[in-house]
Amino acid sequence: MSALRTQAERADGLAAGGCRRRLELLCDAGSLEAIRSSATSRRLGGEPAPGDGVLAAIGRVAGRPVACYAQDVSYLGGSLGEVHAETIDRLLGLAARARIPIVGFVESGGARIQEGTAALCGYGRIFRHNALLSGVVPQISIIGGLSAGGGCYSPALTDFVAMTEDATMFLTGPAVVGEVTGEEIGVRELGGPRVHERNGVCDFVVDDDRAAAELARQLLGYLPQHAGVAPARTIGTGPAREDPGAVVPNAPRRVYDVRGVCEGVVDAGSLLEVAPRWARSIFTAFARLDGRPVGVIANQPRYLGGILDAESAQKGARFVERCDAFGLPLLVFVDTPGFMPGRDQESAGVIRFGATLVRAFARATVPRLTVVLRKAYGGAFIAMNSRDLGADLVLAWPGAEIGVMSAESATTIVRRRELAAASDPVALRQALAAAYAQEHLGAEVAAADGFVDEVIEPAQTRRRLLGALTALGGER
Repeated sequence: MSALRTQAERADGLAAGGCRRRLELLCDAGSLEAIRSSATSRRLGGEPAPGDGVLAAIGRVAGRPVACYAQDVSYLGGSLGEVHAETIDRLLGLAARARIPIVGFVESGGARIQEGTAALCGYGRIFRHNALLSGVVPQISIIGGLSAGGGCYSPALTDFVAMTEDATMFLTGPAVVGEVTGEEIGVRELGGPRVHERNGVCDFVVDDDRAAAELARQLLGYLPQHAGVAPARTIGTGPAREDPGAVVPNAPRRVYDVRGVCEGVVDAGSLLEVAPRWARSIFTAFARLDGRPVGVIANQPRYLGGILDAESAQKGARFVERCDAFGLPLLVFVDTPGFMPGRDQESAGVIRFGATLVRAFARATVPRLTVVLRKAYGGAFIAMNSRDLGADLVLAWPGAEIGVMSAESATTIVRRRELAAASDPVALRQALAAAYAQEHLGAEVAAADGFVDEVIEPAQTRRRLLGALTALGGER
């Protein structure tokens, strides 16, 4: 599918029932029922346009009722007018009353200029519904073409956003950007998937409409019908690897992919990573543990050593809040050297965003289970769901280090006068660091002091987490 396909070409492809095709890709065969099937206006060629350029319907996904809509780019560019807005607003109202998920296929030029304030106010009603329903019923937005203005704000207010490879979204287009700022930029560079998958605007990028529908179906499988009820369980499977510890190097600075640890704990094939290219030093994913949907959040040593910074703290907090809203227990895997220091991070608001992560964990009411894999230093140890922050269970693997900072850094600060006077400061630093680590940093020390519940072998991790979830009920 060409990334540079024009809107006119898309309109030609959608004119033969593209809106319905998208919804039928999403819903179970034969389950789609339009809620506004009478024509309220007509395309330029005389063909009826349901709902004034949008088709809204109730269907089923894996047997579950779902509210869904698709905007019609072949009618006035999918722009939102008063009747168009009324159709979406009505669907959102029905979803609120029935407490069912919402999936929207968004492709819109924004507010319809010809209708002026009426179009703008239509967006206002939709925004209000999006905001009030966020975290109450699952809302998924799929951007399948060019979306601008309100066609971006509405998805951003929902719980999950996916973009197809040929999609673009921006508040103001290249022409306005050029006129106001003098910058010349193309639509892809301004708001394509490569832009928004790295800034956190979109959670997933998929190839096309079919892949987007499959993603929405998969995502709904992890989520409940609405907040306050448990997500549906499936038949559990074993993990993809027997020993999650096999992928973790002993050397504290050697990198590895934390996905390998997760694959040794959760059900095989169940990981669905969320926002994989945004703030890559933290890993967030949905998964299943013996068939039970869970949220997984982990430091990712493959990128920046798993350090926390302003962006990764923001990403982590957002994921924790989503899981808590929809009743998904949290599995937290910790391997972090701390928060990123420096002027850039302080200027980026790392204090504020770090506090946001702390607040998200502290407020969460779902079961929260933490495993320290290799190291957990400083405020990052507290922020990553520590026992004193309210974790229900904190485990650690043998050899893990937990403390204010690494032994080398602590020794350099605390024993700096001795080191400055030493004839062989390197040898002395190594000896002092080893002694400090043994006295203060070992996981066994943290367990003896009550900051960790137990030190376990990596191969025991899945069994212990599953036992804890069973004891806790796995839900609120």
